[in-house]
Amino acid sequence: MYNRRFIAACLGLWLGVASFSVGAESEWKTIFDGKTFKGWKASENKESWKIKDGSFVCSGTRSHLFYMGDDTPFVNFEFKCEVKTTPGSNAGIYFHTRYQEQGWPKYGYEAQVNISHGDPKKSGSLYGVVNVSDPPAKDNEWHTEHVIVKGRHIIIKINDKIVVDHMEPEGKKPFSKDFERRLGSGTFAFQAHDPKSVVYFRKIQVKRLPK
Repeated sequence: MYNRRFIAACLGLWLGVASFSVGAESEWKTIFDGKTFKGWKASENKESWKIKDGSFVCSGTRSHLFYMGDDTPFVNFEFKCEVKTTPGSNAGIYFHTRYQEQGWPKYGYEAQVNISHGDPKKSGSLYGVVNVSDPPAKDNEWHTEHVIVKGRHIIIKINDKIVVDHMEPEGKKPFSKDFERRLGSGTFAFQAHDPKSVVYFRKIQVKRLPK
């Protein structure tokens, strides 16, 4: 017969492995196949989005392209993609947001995409909260935009350089009646800002982090 200590040790080991599995970091997952809109849904003015040479391309009247390919909301995560702006362009990457058919997304935060547009909030800004004026990127060149959320901690990197390192205050109130600008849970979205803004997004990946 197995003695009680052996059984207890085995049970403890099994519980430890099980708890690690539940809270373990996931692998990077590619969420855009480079060919179709599978898993993605555009809001108003859907014609503002195209696919060209393995990239989402926005060019047209305001629209947002939401990731709808996972039923489980994202809480802690790393999100990374390659971006290319054209001169004078404005766009954005939303996180902890949710699908809405019209308007600028109310929920979540926006990581700004803007190298030379007139808006002084440049690429990598946590829009309206922590603003960046001189991002390490150039128009017409691919650069990486990397968003990391762990608890209330938000990091945004451009080309592997940290441009935002922000700790959201506990009990943060909504920014306004139109924009929450606070953490919760949700999905991701890209922004088509205006007809003169042509921006490319490719190699889109996400990795869930332990809660």
